[in-house]
Amino acid sequence: MKSLTVFGQDLKSAFKKPKVFIPILVVLFIPVLYSGLFLNAFWDPYGKMNELPVAVVNTDQGATYNDKSLEVGQNLVDELKKSNDFDWQFVTREQAEQGMENDTYYMTIVIPEDFSTKATTLMDDHPQPAELIYEPNEGYNFLAGQIGGTAVKQIKSKVSAKVTESYTETLLDQVEKISSGLSDAGDGANKINEGATKLDDGASILKKNLSKLADGTHQLETGVTPLKEGTATLAQGIGTLHSGANSLSDGLSQLAAAGTKLGNGALQAEAGGKQLQAGIQSAQGGAAKLDAGLAASEQGSAKLAAGLQISVEGSSKVSEGAKAVAQGLAQLAETSPELAASPAVQQLLAASQAVAAGSEQVYQGGQQLVEGSKSLQAAQQQLHQGSSQLVQGEQQLLQGATQLSTGHKQLATGLQQFNAKLSEAAAGGAKLAEGSSQLNAGAGRLVTGMNQLSDGIATVADGSRKLDDDAGTLKEGTAKLTDGSGELATKLNEAAAETGSVKKTNELVEMYAQPVEVKEHKHNEVPNYGTGFSPYFLSLGLFVGALIATLVVPTRGSTVTDASSWNRFVSRTLAFTIMSAVQSLLASWLVLSVLGLEVQSIPLFLLFSFVTSLSFMYIIQALVTWLENPGRFLAILMLIFQLTTSAGTFPLELIPNWLKMFNPWLPMTYSVTGYKAVISSGQFGVTWDQIGILCIFAVVGLGATFTYFMVHRTSEIEDISGEVVLHM
Repeated sequence: MKSLTVFGQDLKSAFKKPKVFIPILVVLFIPVLYSGLFLNAFWDPYGKMNELPVAVVNTDQGATYNDKSLEVGQNLVDELKKSNDFDWQFVTREQAEQGMENDTYYMTIVIPEDFSTKATTLMDDHPQPAELIYEPNEGYNFLAGQIGGTAVKQIKSKVSAKVTESYTETLLDQVEKISSGLSDAGDGANKINEGATKLDDGASILKKNLSKLADGTHQLETGVTPLKEGTATLAQGIGTLHSGANSLSDGLSQLAAAGTKLGNGALQAEAGGKQLQAGIQSAQGGAAKLDAGLAASEQGSAKLAAGLQISVEGSSKVSEGAKAVAQGLAQLAETSPELAASPAVQQLLAASQAVAAGSEQVYQGGQQLVEGSKSLQAAQQQLHQGSSQLVQGEQQLLQGATQLSTGHKQLATGLQQFNAKLSEAAAGGAKLAEGSSQLNAGAGRLVTGMNQLSDGIATVADGSRKLDDDAGTLKEGTAKLTDGSGELATKLNEAAAETGSVKKTNELVEMYAQPVEVKEHKHNEVPNYGTGFSPYFLSLGLFVGALIATLVVPTRGSTVTDASSWNRFVSRTLAFTIMSAVQSLLASWLVLSVLGLEVQSIPLFLLFSFVTSLSFMYIIQALVTWLENPGRFLAILMLIFQLTTSAGTFPLELIPNWLKMFNPWLPMTYSVTGYKAVISSGQFGVTWDQIGILCIFAVVGLGATFTYFMVHRTSEIEDISGEVVLHM
């Protein structure tokens, strides 16, 4: 009871001071501001897409398809003008580029010059898809670019359907032509049937004639065998003749060449004989002169020998006189020492001795010259005798050379006549060889032709037999052709009737263009963007409201001086509980009444909002009670992790793996899940499960706060002055 009194005193004290009451009142609307502003801003962005400026540039030049003008680009522009999907701005390429640079347009759609041309290539060997160029200005706004990409895909589908309609119309026109063609083909098949009947009759006649042809070719094949053997024998004989003619021609050619060489040799021998005769005559004159010279030389040698003999005798006497003078001077020197000492006498003595020695040498040399002159004289006598014999031999040789020259001349004349006849024989042999070669070649061709004739006759015989055999098959085939052509005519007429039943209608063309329609059956439908994001923004607003509440409401003390720790715990808890209730009610009222949020159960929605706000409040109360500003920092950190891991925006599977582990440990995970169930899916069981989990978070937070007050039993008096200082 005293705890309620303490709470009443604290509340009364707060209301008495505007600086305290007004911040508390403002804090109560924090969730409203967060949830209301965010949800109102993004409640239905797709409903205002017609205010999003998009540039459209049409440069398509059109095309002609099956003699029809095709303006696919202009047709697309006309369709866009009728729609209000975006704020379509039909501009030039330059204006579009300038607008993209100035951030006037969120995206540009360009229809190329060959857009219609490529749309007509579907039936070509190498079809080319028509290209629609989409240029999003993602730097200006990324989401607008993504939304535009989806819109372009829808435009592509519409254009594809229009192009398909054009092709379908052409195809159905062709079907009508095919139907007419099948009818004409049926008439032609009837005519073929008539012709096949006549062909069958002709095949019968052909079979009879082919039988006769087979018999004749068999007889021809039998008669050609002896002719083939005789031709082979003839060719063999001609081959032998050809070999002999070639040998004869070669021999005559060689003999003619040898005769020519022999004639040339005879002429050269005749010329050589004449030169030999002239040389012998010249040599004979020289030999006579040599003989006369040798005779004169022999006489001179005799005179030389006599003169040398006299000279030797004189030299002997000089030598003896010189020796005597030298001996006399020597004796004089011995007898007269004075003279011996005289230099003049000594020089005279030496000179006389030298003269005596030189005269002795002259004498000896003279003796040798005498002996040599005698030998020379004997040799000259022999040489003179030989030269006389040489003169006689040259006379005989001159006579033989004269006879040889005469014989060479006669031989050369005879060889010239022989070579002339031999050349004629060689020319005849060459012609004979050439003729035999031609004859041999002709014989080879004759044999080849005969073989080919034999093979051809055999082939003809074999072919005629096969023709005779196949004539029966042809007869059967013509019969089948007759039956088949009749059946073909029937089937073609039936096909013409069936294809003629295909009529081109607008419904059929549209069916071909869009054979599949997508029917969307939404499971747990979410009507707009704001409804889908309500669980996320409501959770965010309530958490932020709880966090800011700790800035204006004391978490530990009381204005009552004797309040116990239990009294303070109850007073603080009741204060935060009431704030949670008011914040959740205000936020719920805003989204339900002002924004028009539709939920599956309003009472359950209100209850879930209160439980969510209460769990957030108790957790943050515990953190701030224990840690004050560091506790608020931890609460902000918790908020950051919850914003990324609660799956309120993107699915949990799309966030990084390391963040996924925080998902089950944070309360906003369960608040978002519970809100989705009570707002959209109507799975109330899921909502109650999340309420239970959030209550666990609330109990844990409340228990942590209670533990603090039980540990810190000292009474703390706080002056609720409204001055809030947040130490960062």
